[in-house]
Amino acid sequence: MTNTIGIIGCGWLGKPLAKALLAENYKIKGSTTTKDKLKELEAEGINAHWIVLNENSIEGEIDLFLDSLDLLIINVPPSLRSNPEIDYVTKMGLLHEQICKSTVKNVVFVSSTSVYGALEGTITEDAFPEPDNESGKQLLKVETLFQETHQIKTTIIRFGGLIGPNRHPITYLAGKEKLTNGDEPINLIHLNDCIHLIRTIMQNGYWNQVFNGVYPLHPKKSSYYTAEAKKRGLVAPQYKATTTPKTNKIIESRNFYVKGQKFFTTLNY
Repeated sequence: MTNTIGIIGCGWLGKPLAKALLAENYKIKGSTTTKDKLKELEAEGINAHWIVLNENSIEGEIDLFLDSLDLLIINVPPSLRSNPEIDYVTKMGLLHEQICKSTVKNVVFVSSTSVYGALEGTITEDAFPEPDNESGKQLLKVETLFQETHQIKTTIIRFGGLIGPNRHPITYLAGKEKLTNGDEPINLIHLNDCIHLIRTIMQNGYWNQVFNGVYPLHPKKSSYYTAEAKKRGLVAPQYKATTTPKTNKIIESRNFYVKGQKFFTTLNY
């Protein structure tokens, strides 16, 4: 692996990841869709590029960005909630074409546990994904596209609910009443652990694999969010008393235990 790593998408996860890798003496190329953020990224030591993925074209110097990269981290969510008409598969297909023409040999593709849809019980990487919404369906198609491209070694990370600085469900749950999902387990992961997981995969060469990125503790939502509200001085959400949870999905990672690695570091969210 070369000393230069590319990160497509230097936002909430991508920028802190870039900074962590810079601290380990990697050279980082990072992309943003906002030209005003280029100077901000450059000030952090990131070789910043303006790149916008569209359904019909890629704006920006994608060839220059991919030049001399061996490893590329793709962190581009479908964002279908804000724009349900987006064809994420086509956009990522164009990026895939450019990657296949480049020097990139290894890819980390950031996906989501939404590809598991309404599956119940304990779900590991052995489960066959059954997405039940458009975002999950399109993510799974893109996962498959990269996994079936033999000239690129792609590892998929399916992250659960992302939490960390300025991002936590309690900020909008606080004070709400008559919530009905209090007995459901949480499936979350902290930003610090997202970064640690990606670094561990890179450093150990865990390629052509799938990892579920979810913290391995799953308290009930009612107890967890009540505690989080108290920690922050917020009004705790109120849950209805229920006997049967709507879903009992617990997402685990068989690969964490197979590899024998310490993938998680953030014990107190």
